[in-house]
Amino acid sequence: MLLLDFMNKKVQIYTSPTCHFCHLAKDFLSTKGVVFEEYDVLTNIDKRQEMIEKSGQMGVPVIMVDDQIMVGFDEQELSKLLGA
Repeated sequence: MLLLDFMNKKVQIYTSPTCHFCHLAKDFLSTKGVVFEEYDVLTNIDKRQEMIEKSGQMGVPVIMVDDQIMVGFDEQELSKLLGA
């Protein structure tokens, strides 16, 4: 059985409930078996501020893979960050 490298990566995603690309990103991660922490920046003001400080952006999704930041959702780029 092949163990994929992304299993050891810390993945966090900052989202909002009505964000279409957030849902696509979460579905993609789930399909790949990636465990991730999700933060709803609509209701969690502290995580919203944290997201802005880390990314310089107010738009979602913001995806953190270890110490790398992705703003928005790009399946190929996210796969590359995950090492998949």
